[in-house]
Amino acid sequence: MAAGARPPVGAAPPGPIGDLSFTDQFVQLFNGNFHRLWRVMDRLSGEPELAADVVQEAFIKLYQRGSMPDAPESWLITVAMNRFRNARTSQTRRLRLLTPDRAAGLHSDAALTPVEAADHERSRRRVREVLDQMPERARQLLLLQAEGYRYRDIALVLELNENSVGVLLKRAKQTFRDLYQRVHDAS
Repeated sequence: MAAGARPPVGAAPPGPIGDLSFTDQFVQLFNGNFHRLWRVMDRLSGEPELAADVVQEAFIKLYQRGSMPDAPESWLITVAMNRFRNARTSQTRRLRLLTPDRAAGLHSDAALTPVEAADHERSRRRVREVLDQMPERARQLLLLQAEGYRYRDIALVLELNENSVGVLLKRAKQTFRDLYQRVHDAS
């Protein structure tokens, strides 16, 4: 292109982003979002291994797609949440088929932890208990915001009006505080 000439309308902008191949864009997106999305799914599920599997499957699906969607972060969140729902449904079915002795063995902790770890675990369980009592949409709103997702991404993923996200987050936070206080008072 001659000096001073403008690129054609719709062409990728010059510079590092416009020059990136799909693979390079994918690697950038992976490096910038894997851990953040994993934390959301871990908090949503309470199971780090399941969270890692779900996020990995979302990235695999994106790579198999071969092109970037219009809103890649929102697309990944949506796919990960759908994968999580599917995994949770399958897990629930499997647990119903297990005997009570086998099911109890799936969640046992064999190792003793130091006092600080026990306090942290108690607090984590209390938060998990509160999150489990919350409506799904409110829980998802809080977890996505806690990981720094923008209102636009949250709105796309949860199929909300972007202008409603702030109000819904405020209500979700109040619900969390009320439930946490009840759980804290009960213990």
